[in-house]
Amino acid sequence: QGRLVESGGGLVQAGNSLTLSCVASDRTFSSHPMGWFRQGPGAEREFVAAISPSGFREIYSDSVKGRFTISRDNGKNTLYLQMNDLNLNDTALYFCAASHSVTGMTELMSAAPNAPSEYEYWGQGTQVTVSS
Repeated sequence: QGRLVESGGGLVQAGNSLTLSCVASDRTFSSHPMGWFRQGPGAEREFVAAISPSGFREIYSDSVKGRFTISRDNGKNTLYLQMNDLNLNDTALYFCAASHSVTGMTELMSAAPNAPSEYEYWGQGTQVTVSS
C-alpha cells in the first residue's frame, strides 16, 4: 500500500465536529480495506471504524456508532473520518490503516476487518484533543 498520511486533527470543544483525512500514495488503494484506529493517553490502540474496498460496507465500534462516519474516495486515494458530537473520551491519536489487498467481488464489497492484526500499513497518526 505504501505511505499513509493523516491530517485534520486538532483541538476542538466538546459537542463540535472534525473531519480526518488519510491520503494513500499507492495506486492500489481501491483494493484495500481501510480502517481508523485511535490510542488515548495510557491506553491500547482501539478500533474505531472500517470500510470495505468498494465502500459498500462500513463497521463501527460501539463507542462511536451514530456519531462518526467513515468514507473513502478511491479516485483520490483518500480515506475520511467525519466525527460529530465529540466528547472528552474521543481525545486520542488517530491512525489510518490499510489491510491486505483483496480481489474477489465478495471481499471487495464486504471486507472490513476490526482487528489491528489484520492491517499491514499504518500512518503516523493525527492528534485529536477534545476540550470541555
